[in-house]
Amino acid sequence: MIDILQFAFFQHALVAGVLISVACGIIGAYVVVKKIALISGGISHSAFGGIGLGYLFGFDPILGALVFSLASALAIGVASRKGGEHEDTLIATMWATGMALGILFVSLAPGYAPDLFTYLFGNILFIPESDLLLMLALDLLIIGVVYLFYNELLAVTFDEEFASIMNIPVQRISLLLLCLTALTVVMLIRAVGVILVIALLTLPAAIGRQHSTRLLRIMGIAIVLGILFTFAGMWLSYLLSVPSGASIILISAACYAASTLYVRRKHHRTGSPIR
Repeated sequence: MIDILQFAFFQHALVAGVLISVACGIIGAYVVVKKIALISGGISHSAFGGIGLGYLFGFDPILGALVFSLASALAIGVASRKGGEHEDTLIATMWATGMALGILFVSLAPGYAPDLFTYLFGNILFIPESDLLLMLALDLLIIGVVYLFYNELLAVTFDEEFASIMNIPVQRISLLLLCLTALTVVMLIRAVGVILVIALLTLPAAIGRQHSTRLLRIMGIAIVLGILFTFAGMWLSYLLSVPSGASIILISAACYAASTLYVRRKHHRTGSPIR
């Protein structure tokens, strides 16, 4: 394992692991507490339409994913609040439509799409240096927005009725949270792919939620766990020559299962209810 640290691609992967873990820890905490994990899944899968559009017209697929992710986040948020549509129906529609458009655009694109499986299933070991700069910029943007609107996001996440009473613009803050989720999804696509994004976004934060009710503490736990999971997944991928994205998610899922069992046994012994 030490020998591989001398290679630039692995150094890039380590940096990427830290950057995506920061975004996942912060936004994942909101996603888990507010129970909008399915929305993040709808956003991530709709991003595939933008990836396909990038292949069709010859521009960076990540740029297309960014546009489609933000558009789907705003569409779900606005339609569910103003249009009166059921949120689960909108999520399913965006989920399927994004994937269908992506498949259509890729099929219409000239030639062969060599990196398509990377966008679907991810490969953190082959993230270029240019993507690290994009990840850093998105991290700084997410941290800056959360810092400026922390109290508003906190109120809307835990109790929208209370936030409304406090004259907080609930709809705007909710849309802002969805847009931040979309930015995080774009960061994760290169690492774990469109299909596995929802797991890495939610599992570290879900473990943090099992052990704390304080949002900042949940974020901190999720960031640390995200770093550990990505590093462990890369190490397993290197040892066994298996896909890195799948390794990261399977380790995350195993740790979530272990944490769940631990929490249940702990509360069973003490007789206290499970949060």
